[in-house]
Amino acid sequence: MSDSKITSADIAAGEKLVGIEYTPAERELMVGDLDGQIAAAGAQREVIFPNSLPPATTFDPRLPGKVTPTEQTPFIRSGSDPGPLPQTEEDIAFAPVTALSEWLRTGQISSRRLTEIYLGRLKTIGPKLECVMTLTEDLALQQADAADEKLRAGHYLGPLHGIPYGLKDLFDTRGIGTTWGAAPFKNRVAERDARIVELLRDAGAVLLAKTTLGALAYGDIWFGGTTRNPWNLNEGASGSSAGSAAATAAGLVGFSIGTETLGSITSPSQRCGTTGLRPTFGRTSRIGAMALCWSLDKIGSICRSVEDTALVLQAINGHDPADLGSLDVPFNFDASRPIKDLRVGYIPAAFESEDATDIDRAALEAVGRLGVELVEISLPELPYMSLMNILFAEAAAAFEELTLSNRDDELACQDVGAWPNVFRKARFLSAVDHVQLDRLRYQTMQVMDDVFKDVDIMIGPFAIDTMMVITNFTGHPCLLLRAGFVQSKSRGAASLGDGKLTTGDEIPEDENIYEVPQGISLWGRLFDEGLICSLGMALEAELDVCSRRPPIA
Repeated sequence: MSDSKITSADIAAGEKLVGIEYTPAERELMVGDLDGQIAAAGAQREVIFPNSLPPATTFDPRLPGKVTPTEQTPFIRSGSDPGPLPQTEEDIAFAPVTALSEWLRTGQISSRRLTEIYLGRLKTIGPKLECVMTLTEDLALQQADAADEKLRAGHYLGPLHGIPYGLKDLFDTRGIGTTWGAAPFKNRVAERDARIVELLRDAGAVLLAKTTLGALAYGDIWFGGTTRNPWNLNEGASGSSAGSAAATAAGLVGFSIGTETLGSITSPSQRCGTTGLRPTFGRTSRIGAMALCWSLDKIGSICRSVEDTALVLQAINGHDPADLGSLDVPFNFDASRPIKDLRVGYIPAAFESEDATDIDRAALEAVGRLGVELVEISLPELPYMSLMNILFAEAAAAFEELTLSNRDDELACQDVGAWPNVFRKARFLSAVDHVQLDRLRYQTMQVMDDVFKDVDIMIGPFAIDTMMVITNFTGHPCLLLRAGFVQSKSRGAASLGDGKLTTGDEIPEDENIYEVPQGISLWGRLFDEGLICSLGMALEAELDVCSRRPPIA
């Protein structure tokens, strides 16, 4: 007779939480044998891990035997003439980095003046969007003056020299608050800069502001409010790189930095009408960034043009031995590369679904007009959405102390799909299922490898949540660019409720109709962001919808 506090009835009840069923005899055999397992888990929970401590197991998106680029080729920009400096500050503020950098390089504007223009807009428009966590005015002016001094001395650092930018507030900045958007961490101040901050400083960029993010990189609700969409202030900007997208869309920064675990660059870019590039997993260092999911977190840019995203990636790409997931692969880009030899795959059903819009279908037609070969593809039937349980488990581990101490109650968003509830539910995920999901992930990597043997790039509506999940878990890059405008009611926040991914349904309480941006997604081979950008630039020019500004401007 066992003296265990665990009974057969407890085991039977627990079976419902993991969707399995044992026989009475099997339960009886386990009684008394679970105590050690429970005790071991309890002992581990007594150890408090810092958020910066990664697991020993590291995800690598490369399948065995696959060759990644090793040669750095010349980085070739488009070289398009931006014309003379505009007369109005608004026109200057909305210019892409390609134009801003040329005006700075040729002395038509100083970094100091450009920084002051953006600071003024951040102070007047930023509060309406609730997109600024911390305005780094003194630092920005110091960095701008230093950038101008280097230019006068003939020391040009490259296309980001003197360009003011916004930084998602989950990157450490020495002596400046890094709140992660969450009340439990709102007084957190780091002692050193994140690696990406160092890289951007080395490139001459000017840090204007720490931008808002949904608490712990979920959605657009943070401890101080809800970040708004510049095209419709009655809805959120989506997230979690909400402030980065809103500020870029409203012309408050030259560009911004965001992160993506599952849609956090592409989703706010879709809603705010910006251009977001989510690079291949492992391309950028995450040292000094809040960890949410070690095998999924990626760092990328949110800009106002496709070429801008390539310029930023050139600056932040690079191997960092301190980041176990960092890979040493050069970023190659040639804006003059012909695209007519490309094979572009698409899933017909995705463009025929009720979630697809006329803008999505028009974008597909526009790609066809570019002279590429369009190829119909299909994916094998697999439970791809189940992969999200990997995300839930990693995120719950990253913030275990928050859950077990009940400080998760302090997070602003407490709905069924928000992190507090997800973290709690994740405690009931099976370790065995987690290993099986990792094997499913490997199988999915093989699926995508087969797809990209037949096509160079894939195109699809943002609404294909399956592709968002697949490519985030396989590590493939994605470029989201504006494709047009649609009529829409105000939309709610994206959600992970019930283990599903929704990108924001219409809010029935708001009967008004708003004209808002609609984006299109391009996915490419691992480490082939340059090719995606080449096609993206051609599509951007063909669609010609990126110059329109939000009404808040």
